[in-house]
Amino acid sequence: MIKKIVFGLLLLASLGSTAQENLNFNAKKEITSPEINTDKSVTFRLMAPNATKVEVQGDIIGAAGMATMKKQADGVWTYTTGPLKSELYSYSFLVDGLKTVDANNVYQIRDVASVVNVVIIGGGKADNYLVADVPHGTVSKRWYNSPGNAKTRRITIYTPPGYEENKEKYPVLYLLHGMGGDEEAWGALGRTAQILDNLIAQGKAKKMIVVMPNGNVAQQAAPGEDIKGLYKPTMQLPNTMDGKMEETFTDIIKFVENNYRVNANKSQRAIAGLSMGGFHSLHTSRFYPKTFDYVGLFSPAIMPFAKTSSPVYENFDTTLKKQFDNGLKLYWIGIGKTDFLYKAVADYRKTLDGIGAKYTYVESEGGHTWSNWRDYLVLFAPQLFQ
Repeated sequence: MIKKIVFGLLLLASLGSTAQENLNFNAKKEITSPEINTDKSVTFRLMAPNATKVEVQGDIIGAAGMATMKKQADGVWTYTTGPLKSELYSYSFLVDGLKTVDANNVYQIRDVASVVNVVIIGGGKADNYLVADVPHGTVSKRWYNSPGNAKTRRITIYTPPGYEENKEKYPVLYLLHGMGGDEEAWGALGRTAQILDNLIAQGKAKKMIVVMPNGNVAQQAAPGEDIKGLYKPTMQLPNTMDGKMEETFTDIIKFVENNYRVNANKSQRAIAGLSMGGFHSLHTSRFYPKTFDYVGLFSPAIMPFAKTSSPVYENFDTTLKKQFDNGLKLYWIGIGKTDFLYKAVADYRKTLDGIGAKYTYVESEGGHTWSNWRDYLVLFAPQLFQ
């Protein structure tokens, strides 16, 4: 009997030891990646002892876009950047040519059909993208009926700090994404809620509601969020730039103005968008010339119209002039110097100059990137509803 008890105790001790070893295994192999160093350089680490080549790629590497990591004796590959400017950066790894995320970094964002890791270097403009100790707004995912598209669709809506506690009416910014994006893009990649929270807290921007619709009218919602289930997202979907989005935009406005406390007049409405969303903002505001007093075109996709029977694109020059003749408080255009749409925007500015239109033009460094579009929102929002 004593022998059985001793054996049992030894067995339990053995199992406990094994369990403890298993619990501690990850702690022994814990890897920190990315690590922001005191000089604002960033060190990446990836455990891949059997790999022959590991690279890190993304805008965090700069113009080169890719850098080779160095294998250490313990099988961990490392790479350290030079000191970086304040920004939200994205990156991923290539292991023997296979793209993968950083398993040690839980902060990931989907951009169309790919998932990338992100890291924020503060101490500058990226402080706008961080959650600060300030009053916060609310971000809601709502479903609305769109008779024009014969479907129920999802929309993201930011309400400012204090909205739930008072009975005030607020102005509205309709903020549109680019091709391949959806109603989640401006919130995740654009950091809209953080930017608005911080600008409002600093007294730089008015309290406003921000409406972020899905500009792909063929979709109910972002991939994986509607009745189609889980599928691989694609860049270009049907009816994205054929007038359907513009024609049915009033469905969005009606939902917002029937369900939120808003100032439903032209002086309290703004519309802005990036790339394809800039295209939609340009034509929606022109097609409904008495609807918006503020228009923002962020790297707008200004291009020949699709072959369509939509009335949205008819009599472009005449309706554009009529829009400006009706009066606008702000018509804002931003474009990067190396953006592939730079010439198209330059040509459009000549059109505006030809009709004597007044507009604000901002030219920044860089190209067709979220880095620029976040900057444009930071610049544009404080000028609204003043």
